[in-house]
This record gives sequence, structure tokens and C-alpha cells, in this order.
Amino acid sequence: MLACFRTTPTSISKNSLFYFRFTKHTSLCSSLQNSKSAMPPSKAHIIAEYAKSNRSSCKTCSKAISAKALRLGLVSRDSRGFDMTKWHHLGCFSDKIDSTELIGGFDSLLSCDQEALKKLMEQVSNEDQDVEISGKSSKRTDEDAHESEPEKINTKKAKLSIAKQEANLDIAFSLSDVRDNYKDAALLPKWKAFQTIIFLERDDDLRDSNKIAAFDFDGCLAKTSVKRVGADAWSIMFPSVPDKLLSLYNDGFKLVIFTNESNIDRWKNKRQVAVDSKIGRLNNFIKHVKVPIQVFIACGYDGKVEDPFRKPKPGMWQIMEKHFNSGISIDMDQSFYVGDAAGRPNDHSDADLKFAKVNGLKFHVPEDYFGV
Repeated sequence: MLACFRTTPTSISKNSLFYFRFTKHTSLCSSLQNSKSAMPPSKAHIIAEYAKSNRSSCKTCSKAISAKALRLGLVSRDSRGFDMTKWHHLGCFSDKIDSTELIGGFDSLLSCDQEALKKLMEQVSNEDQDVEISGKSSKRTDEDAHESEPEKINTKKAKLSIAKQEANLDIAFSLSDVRDNYKDAALLPKWKAFQTIIFLERDDDLRDSNKIAAFDFDGCLAKTSVKRVGADAWSIMFPSVPDKLLSLYNDGFKLVIFTNESNIDRWKNKRQVAVDSKIGRLNNFIKHVKVPIQVFIACGYDGKVEDPFRKPKPGMWQIMEKHFNSGISIDMDQSFYVGDAAGRPNDHSDADLKFAKVNGLKFHVPEDYFGV
């Protein structure tokens, strides 16, 4: 009699099954870890946005970036595969940007900030070209080349600190130096002169404040022409100007006009005409908008010696801040400056943009601010 036997597969022990699963899992993790560590860092890209708080700091100057201030982030991926963002103030950013299309968030910025960013791109590009040209035209020894590296670094740092140096002009102001005339030209009542500026004495309703709303005059608040002179040769630039200024005044802002007028110095034979024309327009403008405004006129121009009060130099702002605001500390996060000279294709200069930048003020072009 034949006996039939059914064979059964040998059962796998629990320990063997655990070992199989464990080794498979660790092998997979090891593979992933190796692939991640082998991942090369990605090329950095740039993002632009308004700071959500004041907790971020600039990687160039190490100072805090104010909430709602425009900041540029240099984003790079490290060897572990994590994105890292290094934030910078707009004025501290020095990396070359080939196109605005490479800037994340560019389309979400205000038009004035877009223009400021384009201007920065142009400046950095020009600096790189200068370095390249000078490198091709000079023959240096290896020793010279090694010595030039720290010089390049120091030069870049020096360029980034220009604004800080200019913002610390040492201007000694004394009431004994205040005059009732500007050189050989008499000033209208309530107007005084100090060095190369003319300013309007305080109106009874003018309130000093920690919030400053500052404006250029020609091409910003008033439409004027260099071909026309006279106290009445002007018109309101935008219909919303009077209501906007009144609203700011009611919200506790002090209104200040900072304006250049080099003709007052240039027209040596017609200086009185230039003075009466400029001051007359400002008087009539203030009367029209019916709001008290502090005014500073920079009369000098940059000849052999740069005038410290002429925009974009910060002299007028410094005089106002130190001697014409009752010692009240200015809140730079709430204060701002509006001007038409922003370096755009049809602008006569970028003096207003630079003036705001050197003084740490938020900047707006009048078309945006007055809602045109």
C-alpha cells in the first residue's frame, strides 16, 4: 500500500519577515538619502515682495527690513534639497538681473517700485560692464590680480554705503544765519533764506508730526513750464490734489514740499524775477488748496562743488527733520515722498527717486499716488 504524503511549504518565521521588511525599508531610505545628497544645488532665482513683518533682516547691511517695505530675495537650493531665501533691501541688492521676467512677483509690485527695480538692474549691469572693460584693457601680474580681489569687494561695499554716507551731511544751522533776502533778491513776507535754500516760515495751522507727507512741486503738484515765468504761470497738476492733501492733513500728516529751482542762482541778472516767480507760484498754490504746507526751495546747482541741498542730496530733508519739526522723531514707515523725476524714459532725471532712497522714504510717482 502506497502512502501519499502532501508536502507543505516551510512557514516563514515572524523574525525572518521583519528582517526582510526592515532591510527593504532601510535600503530604500538609504537610496533616497544618497540621491538627495547627490542632488546639485540649483541656480539661485530672485523674488520681489513687500515684507509681511519687520522680522526679516538684510543680508548685506544686517539691518531690519521694515514691514511693507519692498525687499528682494535671493532663493537658492542647498545640497539637501531645501530652498533658502536671503532677503535684501532694494538699495543693498547687488546681484545682476538679466530680465524682469526672472523676478518672481514683479507683476504684483506698484509701478513706482517696478521702475525702481528696473533702474537698479540698469545700474548693476553698467557696473558689471565697467569692470569687464577695465579688466580687458589692463595687463596685470598675478600679484596685482590677487591684490585686486579685496579692492573689488571693498568697492562694492563702498557703493552700497553711499546712501548712508550722504544721509549724514554735517550742516550747521543757526538762526543768526537766516536772512530776509537771497543774495541780491528780496524775499516776499514769511519767506527766509539759509545758505542756498529758501524756506517758508511756519503758518499758525501747520502741525509738526511724526508722519511726513512730502512732495515735489513742479510736475507733481503743479503744472509749470520753464518757458513761462510769473506767480500765475501754473495750474493744478491733477484734479484730486486738493482733496488728497486735505485728507492727509486731517489724518495727522505734516505736508512738506521739497523743490529744486536752480534758476534762482543761475539768473544772476534776473534773480529777483526768478525768486518772485517761484515763491509767487507756491504762495498761490497753498492758497488754492487751503492746507498749511511747509516749503523748502533748493536754489543752488551742482557746479564745481555739489550743493548739499539740491535733490537728490538729502540736505533739505535733514534741515526739516533736525530743525523744523519740533524735535519729533519721524516714523519712516508711515512717511513718504511723491515726485515725478523717477528715471523713467520721459523723465528729465531720477532726482526724486534718489532723494527718497537716500532719506529712506517710500516713493510714489504722482500718476499713481493721485489716482490718474
